[in-house]
Amino acid sequence: MSTILIQNGLLVDTEWIRHADILVEDSKIVHIAAKIGEDEVPVGTDIVHADGLCILPGLIDAHTHYHLVSRGTVTADSFPEGSRCAAFGGVTTVIDFADDDKKGHLALCCEERIASMEALMAIDFSLHQGVYGYRDTIASELKELKGNGIKVIKMFTTYRKEGYLVEKREQLKAIFAECKKLDMMVCVHCEDDELIEKINQNYKGPFTPSAHADLRPSEAEAKAIQTVGEIAGELDMPLYIVHLSSAAGLEMIRSLRARGIHIIVETTPHYLFLNRSLLEGADGPLYVMTPPLRTEEDNKALQEAVLNGEIQIVATDHCSFTREQKLASHDCRTIFPGIPGTEELLPLLYTFAVNSGRIGLQQIVNLLSTAPAKAFGLYPQKGSIRVGSDADFVLFDTDEAWTLSSRTTHSACGYTPYEGFEVVGKPKMTYLRGRLIMGDEIYLGIEGHGQFVKQGIPAKGKTIMH
Repeated sequence: MSTILIQNGLLVDTEWIRHADILVEDSKIVHIAAKIGEDEVPVGTDIVHADGLCILPGLIDAHTHYHLVSRGTVTADSFPEGSRCAAFGGVTTVIDFADDDKKGHLALCCEERIASMEALMAIDFSLHQGVYGYRDTIASELKELKGNGIKVIKMFTTYRKEGYLVEKREQLKAIFAECKKLDMMVCVHCEDDELIEKINQNYKGPFTPSAHADLRPSEAEAKAIQTVGEIAGELDMPLYIVHLSSAAGLEMIRSLRARGIHIIVETTPHYLFLNRSLLEGADGPLYVMTPPLRTEEDNKALQEAVLNGEIQIVATDHCSFTREQKLASHDCRTIFPGIPGTEELLPLLYTFAVNSGRIGLQQIVNLLSTAPAKAFGLYPQKGSIRVGSDADFVLFDTDEAWTLSSRTTHSACGYTPYEGFEVVGKPKMTYLRGRLIMGDEIYLGIEGHGQFVKQGIPAKGKTIMH
């Protein structure tokens, strides 16, 4: 049995903040007290001095795409590389994604993805299961999927040509209804495909990177949110909106919530801090993702929504391609969409908190750890510093100022979309289930050490608010 005693840190949980010591046995927290003496622990206990550091529960990046196979290629960050980015960012769990092969066996799709990830991940993970179509077997498929520990599905309101879209409203509602019966969460990528196709048909070009923002406007996001939100309202069930990108989408969410519909909202750092001006110029393709970057006004609206609690979760949608892959095309229709972000998540959000002066570190913990753990049924095993929880920690220096760059971050894609951003706050040590996986700028993750985390019942919308 291995034991670790972490002394003299400032523990920051969503529910409390205090100076205390933590004792870990094997993979679990077994004792928390104001002072735990070295004479109170077994001989051979590893003593970690956390003076001057905050101890946060390991972060959960609730939206990643590691090893995504797309358009005849694969992303730069596969499972080992993604785990490395995560460890340097204080992320100990990610919620990745399994495709629907549309052959009527969702459970098999998730089992294959889990097996691939278990072989190579160095951090823990759970999954969203994609559902790309209605079929007569969907009820039994979802039931079997739930039995495998997956209680969250992801759907799209766009990508008809790619085969992701459930086009008929009654079929979409039928899938929602089955999920409600099973207490499963539905996550939706919201862009209205009909509106996007109409805009594209009338567009004469040129198809530059900056045109991507015009071809997939914020109105398409708002319209799709209305569609799925009204279905959720008719069924009296919660709904999770992934990567909210626009003020228009936010206004639609406000309208739906005013009608009593429970909506959990996720956004990403790129929709908070980057805008469409980056799509111009030689490096424009580096900043293409879907939905596209919006305006500074959209950034400000989403920032305000984070500050006032209208957005509950910030994740990254990490989907990294190399500079060479991204710059191979300047046609927005063929540029590989997606950017890295897992590693940059905590410093960006903490810097935002410091600069705004309106939220503190506890609220950042909620946005990046506790709320996603609750939303996806992982709490209190994850997202919490309490006796019995997994010993997932990030020892965080709130005072260290540094600059995000390709030299200071670790994605295999070779760049960061936040190049030159001056940030404050840096993860110094990351522990996964009691094992150090990053410390002193050295990566110590072990391929295959990551475990699949089964999901409990996802939280209802209002219960994840702090």
